[in-house]
Amino acid sequence: MDPLTEELRRDRSDRASSVAATLRARDIDVVAVTWVDTSGIVRMKAVPVERFSHAAAWGIGASPVFDAFLVDDSILTEHVAGGPTGDLRLYPDVERVTAFAALPGWAWAPADRYTQNGTPHPRDPRLLLRRLVGELADDGYELRTAIEFEWTVSRPDPLDPDAFRPATSAPAYGMARVSELAPYLREVVSRLRDSGIAVEQIHPEYEVGQFELSVAASNPVDTADTAVLVRETIRAVSGAHGLRATFSPMVVPGDVGNGGHVHLSLWREGMNRMYGGPGPSGIGREGENFAAGILDHLPALLALGCPAVVSYLRLRPSCWAGVFRCWGLENREAALRYVTGSEGEREHAANIEIKTFDAAANPYLASAGLLAAGRAGLRTGATLPEPVAGDPARLDSGIRAARGITPLPTTLAEAVAAFDSDDVLCAAFGDELADTISSVRRGEIALFADATPEQIADASRWRY
Repeated sequence: MDPLTEELRRDRSDRASSVAATLRARDIDVVAVTWVDTSGIVRMKAVPVERFSHAAAWGIGASPVFDAFLVDDSILTEHVAGGPTGDLRLYPDVERVTAFAALPGWAWAPADRYTQNGTPHPRDPRLLLRRLVGELADDGYELRTAIEFEWTVSRPDPLDPDAFRPATSAPAYGMARVSELAPYLREVVSRLRDSGIAVEQIHPEYEVGQFELSVAASNPVDTADTAVLVRETIRAVSGAHGLRATFSPMVVPGDVGNGGHVHLSLWREGMNRMYGGPGPSGIGREGENFAAGILDHLPALLALGCPAVVSYLRLRPSCWAGVFRCWGLENREAALRYVTGSEGEREHAANIEIKTFDAAANPYLASAGLLAAGRAGLRTGATLPEPVAGDPARLDSGIRAARGITPLPTTLAEAVAAFDSDDVLCAAFGDELADTISSVRRGEIALFADATPEQIADASRWRY
C-alpha cells in the first residue's frame, strides 16, 4: 500500500463530504469505524457525521496496543506493541460506508490503520489482505469467497446473565424452531438486506438454539468486511428481541459448536477454475493447485482460522468439523470439502469449503492465510492426494497413515508451532505481524493454561 499523500487526503476528504451529506439526509448522526484485533475481537471508534470528512482525510487516533490485546481485554505488555507509547490513525474506507440498519442513526465503515506519517501499519490485517488480493490479480487471478455464519441464541437469565439458556429447544433444522423465533429471524434478514448484504439462505442448525446464515460471494476484502457487519447486525437484532447471540466456537462443552466455514473459488479470464478440468472429481487444474496449497499449509492455517483456545473444544472427530488433513467430494468430514453444485450450474457454483475455521477468527487474517497458501500451490503446481469418501475417523489408523491422512492440530499450541515453521505464511505476513500473531496466541494459551473446558467455554462465550 502506498503512503497517504496530500493529493490522496484531499480526494478522500471530498468523497467523504459527499457520503456525509447522504448520511445526514438519512438521519444518520454517527459513523462507527471498526477494525478486528489479533484475537478476533471487533474494536471501534466513532465520529459524528460532521467529522467524517476530516476522519477520512486525517484518520482517527488509536493506540498500537490493540495489536497486543488478548480475548479477555488484558494486554500482552511484554510484546513490542503492548506498551503505552505510540499512536496510529484509523482511516475509514469511504467506499464501504454503510447505513447500519440494525442501529438506527448509525453508519458503519471498516478501517485501514496507518502510522502518523501516513505509511501503512505493518500489523494491519486488512491492508495485508488488500495487498495479497492485488498480487493475485497481478498474476491474472480473482478469488471469490464467502463465509457461513453459525450462531447460537440465548434467553438471558436475570439471576445469571452470563449463563447460556437456548432460546429454542425445537428440533435441529426444524421448522418449529423458526416458528418460535420467526419475527427475530425475519428482522435479521431484513436488517441485513437494508444494509446492502445479499442473504442467500438462513436455517436452523444442529445444536439447540443454533442458526446459520449464508451470504453471496465477493472478493476477499469485501467478504471480510461483510463478516463484521453481519455479526454485529445479528448481535444488535438479538438484543432488540431480548435475546443474546454468540458466535463462540464452543458455547457449552460437548456440544457441536459454531463454525465459520469459508467457501472460495478461483477465477481467471471470467472462468471458474474450480470446475471443468482434468483434476480429480473434475476440478480444474489451477483450482486443484490452489486447493492443494491450502491443504498443504492447513496445520499452520489453523493458527489463523481456529485462533482461540476454545476453538479446539470444537475440533473433534465425527462432528463435521474436518479434523483430518484431507479433502473429499461433498464430504462434510473432510477438512476441505469440494462442492460442485447442481448439474447445469457447476461452472459457476463449484468451490471448496474449509470446514475447520470458526468465527473466533479475524476474517482478514484467515482470508489472507488462505490466499497466501493457495497462491503458493499455484506457483509450485501442487496436486491433491486421493480424495476421501466417508468419515476418515472410521478408517483404520494404518490405512490413514498409508494415505497421508494426518490429524490436524488438536491444541492451539500445536497450531502456533506449525505457523511459526511455515515459511510461506510468515513471509506473506511479514515478520512484525507474524510475530504478533504468535505472541498473542501464546498469551491466550497461558491465560487458559489451568482452565477446564467448562471454564474456557464460560470465559469465551460472550466474547465472540
